[in-house]
Amino acid sequence: MSKPAADTAYVTALVKASGTSFYHGMKILPPPRRDAMYAIYAFCRVVDDIADDDDVPFAQKRAALDAWRERIAALYNGETDGPITRALLDAVRKFDLQPSDFRDIVDGMEMDAGDPIVAPTLSALDLYCDRVASAVGRLSVHVFGDSSPAARDVAHALGRGLQLTNILRDVGEDAARGRLYLPREFLEEAGITPEPQAALASPALPVVCARLATMAEQKFTEAEAAMARCNPRAMRPARLMQASYRPLLAILRRQNFNYSVPRVKLPAWRKLVLAARLLAA
Repeated sequence: MSKPAADTAYVTALVKASGTSFYHGMKILPPPRRDAMYAIYAFCRVVDDIADDDDVPFAQKRAALDAWRERIAALYNGETDGPITRALLDAVRKFDLQPSDFRDIVDGMEMDAGDPIVAPTLSALDLYCDRVASAVGRLSVHVFGDSSPAARDVAHALGRGLQLTNILRDVGEDAARGRLYLPREFLEEAGITPEPQAALASPALPVVCARLATMAEQKFTEAEAAMARCNPRAMRPARLMQASYRPLLAILRRQNFNYSVPRVKLPAWRKLVLAARLLAA
């Protein structure tokens, strides 16, 4: 097996093993674009794992993230050190990916690497969403085949919609880890102590979650409007990602944001149906 094929196999296996809900969205792409997305996701997965390891001191995690900042800088000088960076270099060269977006992702992971995020302000939450989600979107739309200003608008809005939905879906799990991503302003206006377990136990929690769900829905609406100004074929994966996530908000609302029940998700068959419809469109 040649080295490029081995690198592709490595990042593909990492994506499959992760169980990411974006797998089907990436799978519908032509092979060169799909392989580039796998490389981007593999990078995101590795730096996210660094940030999420609660057993590692912050100084060690920051050093590991700094090492990835150095790898990204080296990448743009044509230097690689393993299958992920080799796959990324191929993607960078084919799709004009910008180093600032990779750096933003690492910066977002560093926000998660230190003390747990608890009740960020709305502005801090927006910055976090931009770094961990919209920056990924900015890379992705290039790979999808549209680098227009409208495509960047898609990345801006869709990334925030997806991340806010993730936050709403994971309130219970995050609270168990001492984290709370719900905005401080919403909590204080609802009379909720900005502390994870206190928020989880508060009868006013659904009010806060419903407000954040409305924000997420607004972002999905903005993303849809921006997609209408883009290359329709290039936006197929983005449409699939939105179609896979937006219904979760309705499910959470029906459950009145009850986090004592299993984590909400769309069944795999429904994601496959969505993918088939988009391919046929």
